Amino acid sequence: MAEVKKKEEDWMTSKWRPMMAMVYMAINVFDFIVMPVFYNLLQFWTQGQHISAYQALTLQGGGLIHIAFGAILGISAYTRGQEKVEAIRNAPALAPISPKPISKVEEYVA
Repeated sequence: MAEVKKKEEDWMTSKWRPMMAMVYMAINVFDFIVMPVFYNLLQFWTQGQHISAYQALTLQGGGLIHIAFGAILGISAYTRGQEKVEAIRNAPALAPISPKPISKVEEYVA
């Protein structure tokens, strides 16, 4: 049986999509979870001072960063799916494995 060798990819080529998703997740966690909690704790600790409410940095400017990351991650996921479909279409067909003939029915009936 012929072995199919996978083409070696640079680590950056194969890992940039998950890294982009992790960066986007870190941005969202920081901007929508960590900083609002920190600002609420800061208001609790400094009760005599007025601290304005936290405004998410990524929502300023119309939330363009979310649109950009959505486009990058969405298009890359679509193209990666197309690459996988094309790889499956171009893969060599494997010969079907025929089952072992049944000699005695009693062996298979419990």
